[in-house]
Amino acid sequence: KNADDYSTTADVIVEVLEEYKDQGKNFKYVCCIYPTAPFIDAEKLNTAFQLLKDKQAFSVVPVVRFGFPILRSFKMEDGLVSMNWPEHMMTRSQDLAPAFHDAGQFYFLDVDHFLKHKKLYTEKTVGIEMAESEVQDIDTLEDWKLAEIKYKIKNNG
Repeated sequence: KNADDYSTTADVIVEVLEEYKDQGKNFKYVCCIYPTAPFIDAEKLNTAFQLLKDKQAFSVVPVVRFGFPILRSFKMEDGLVSMNWPEHMMTRSQDLAPAFHDAGQFYFLDVDHFLKHKKLYTEKTVGIEMAESEVQDIDTLEDWKLAEIKYKIKNNG
């Protein structure tokens, strides 16, 4: 049902959980692992699962820090750039709080809460910070090449 380019991750997880429920199998927790995330390891998964239980969280999501403060980011319209947050034009980048984004690797979820809200992030989502070298989502050929470089560094360096 959700094997298309428009289904969300939440849609897919709901479908899988419903299929298992129809087979008489119910779970307290679920982990969704993206196939395009090559640097996941058992240690991170175990750490995330332990966080989910210890913090009594509804979800645990791996996050990675943006390489530069987003409060100094630009938008482009008709080839012209302007600041998204002009009030930070003169703020030194090192004085701005770091921002994070979804690392696109996996989600650990409390099944009951997830099925009630059908959201990966809720008011009790815990982030597990990943190093930039541990994160590479693969959607393009360039992403693949970056993953190869990171792999070589991680395993030979």
